[in-house]
Amino acid sequence: MAGRISKETIDAIVSQTDIVSVVGEYTKLERRGPNDWWGCCPLHGEKTPSFHVDGNNRFFNCFGCHKGGTVITFLMEMEKTSFTETVSSLAKRSGIEIKYEDGYKPSQTFKQDDTIPQLLELYDRTATMFSYFLLETEQGKEALKYALNRGLSREIIEKFKLGFAPADRRWLKAFLRKKNYSDAFLAKSGLFSKNYPDITIFSNRLMFPIFNRKGQVVAFSGRAMPPDDKERKYINSPELPTYKKRDTLFYFNFAKNAIRQSGKAIVCEGNMDCIAYHQSGIEYAVAPLGTAFTEEQIKILAAFADTILLSFDSDEAGQAATKKAILMCRRNNLTARVITLKGGKDPSEILNKFGKENLTAQVNSAILDSDYFLLRLGEKYPTDTPEGKTRAALEYFEYIDSLQSDMQKESCLEQLCQAYNLKPEAVKRDFNNRNQAKARANFRQEIKTNQENAQTEQNEQIIIDAELKGLIAVTADLNQFTVLRQNLTENDLRNPYAKQFFRTLEECYTENNFSIGAILSKCNNPGLVNLITEVLSSELYKNTSNIDAVLKDTIKLVKKNKLDDQRCRLLQRIRSYTVVTEDDRQQLNKLLAEKLELDRQVQKLQK
Repeated sequence: MAGRISKETIDAIVSQTDIVSVVGEYTKLERRGPNDWWGCCPLHGEKTPSFHVDGNNRFFNCFGCHKGGTVITFLMEMEKTSFTETVSSLAKRSGIEIKYEDGYKPSQTFKQDDTIPQLLELYDRTATMFSYFLLETEQGKEALKYALNRGLSREIIEKFKLGFAPADRRWLKAFLRKKNYSDAFLAKSGLFSKNYPDITIFSNRLMFPIFNRKGQVVAFSGRAMPPDDKERKYINSPELPTYKKRDTLFYFNFAKNAIRQSGKAIVCEGNMDCIAYHQSGIEYAVAPLGTAFTEEQIKILAAFADTILLSFDSDEAGQAATKKAILMCRRNNLTARVITLKGGKDPSEILNKFGKENLTAQVNSAILDSDYFLLRLGEKYPTDTPEGKTRAALEYFEYIDSLQSDMQKESCLEQLCQAYNLKPEAVKRDFNNRNQAKARANFRQEIKTNQENAQTEQNEQIIIDAELKGLIAVTADLNQFTVLRQNLTENDLRNPYAKQFFRTLEECYTENNFSIGAILSKCNNPGLVNLITEVLSSELYKNTSNIDAVLKDTIKLVKKNKLDDQRCRLLQRIRSYTVVTEDDRQQLNKLLAEKLELDRQVQKLQK
């Protein structure tokens, strides 16, 4: 079929791409045979390795989530990209030319969306200019001095491509226009003010490029320099097609190898903290980006590490962030430790005052999260009183709830009793009673949710007519979709569910990912999915003659409905037409001729 990537190209990508290397970018793999690798599944998250990669036969399989396939399948699952996008990415990685069936060339029928590559090119070019201003110009002199005074070496500044955005807010637009970027594209780039499109949002700021996991610049974080640092000390890029804050970690591209090798990661509060750790040789440090530490970021780290070291500020906001991060780590079955820095307010200050050996020693002395909680609660509540002990214990129960192991929970309950001199029987009774009450509340909420969902499903009755029957019949013999799309389009259909499903089939077909699994995955209507799987499991379309008959009936009916609609609109025009002149009479005759032709086509379909 013209337009499809050739089978030879796909086979070449699968056979020539090192699947172990690709998967290894997402999870830590251990060799158990000559080319047999195992690790924790990055697709669903787990603690016990059940994810297998066969390097010789070039496939993966997870015994936990039951997903498997080639390197193409893996990247599609991990990056949530289409088949075509994934194949293009892997072909570029392996230096393979993409060939199409029947000599097809993409430019013949469509122009590929180049927004993402354009954004990547734009941000790389802009980062290079910012770096030039910082290192080579008089305008960046003060910002460079600030960075050096914060203990950053020139080597680190160059490695992380730090830069400076000049105070002139109009220079960037003028510069990029000369590089042939359109105003419409730049308006969507995230670099300029929405209200004043010629003005950049970054001015007089030390610039920190934000990289994706492949090392491509996708955003910026800018720190204000005096005298502009009184308000909004940091400004970060908005979210873009290439950049989602919740799914990105600052310097993860630089840290991932060290995280994989050490099995641990430091999560710190800000850009400068992260850089200070890297400059000290502690290269497994990352940071969130203008938001709290998220579940998505936890899952990125969980594929490589089993221990998270938290390095947040000692103020109330920092301690609240630490508590939240600990609970998230434990819910994801990760060990959490807390770095309590002494001698300075942040890693950068400690590095400048005492050197990297001191900072490394403090990292190595990080305390277990359970010890941190008990120390923190002991400072927060008067644990020499019954009331204080009770409040501390109730808050500590939250931490115990997040633990995934019953043995860990038992051990931490004992630790709580020892720390605050409590009777184990009373503590366990309160903990169990609290959990039982919580379970009852959760059960009641679950019943309510199920009732609401059932009511919603009941309200949304899927209309099963000839249109939908024909589309579902196609799923029993996917080769028939070529017949369907040659005769009908989405706009020819009346049933909204049929239109939705036709769109799903068309997307899978054009993406060259036309299989039952892909169709069900792309169909986002649970009712439709249930209906399709029910039909496929039945005997209804086991006989291909049944499929042919249903498909022919569907095509005939849809075409007749379309002609009826056209005929109805034409009749309305004829009835409302007023003849005054000879031209009016001729025009009316044309309309009547059109009606006769439509009548003839309808009669033909009815035969």
